[in-house]
Amino acid sequence: MEAWEKVERRREEILQEMRAIRAMRKGSVMEQYLPVKQRGKTEPVLRGPYWLYTRKEKGRTVGRRLSREEAERVRAEVEAGHRFQALCREYEELTERLGEWERAGRETWREKKPRRSRSRKTRR
Repeated sequence: MEAWEKVERRREEILQEMRAIRAMRKGSVMEQYLPVKQRGKTEPVLRGPYWLYTRKEKGRTVGRRLSREEAERVRAEVEAGHRFQALCREYEELTERLGEWERAGRETWREKKPRRSRSRKTRR
């Protein structure tokens, strides 16, 4: 199979995978532990975990506390968003490669085998 056919097939696979993503979000989900002073103790005790969803909005970081169930769902949506971004980058790289091959002409679409060195030192 030609190299450009492999690239085209991968581009279609990427589009299918993108279509399969049903929900996604930007941002992150993290666990938060808060120090609480207790009566009679000198060292604070950590309470938590509390789940926090943060994201950027108009250049500012905003956050919202989540329940355990919400945190699991939102974390999956954030991971889907990261996967979507990675797929976009890969699609962009493959499309750039196709454009380069088309500008160079069809004779360069075949992947070339690496050339062997002809020096004596490397043949030994």
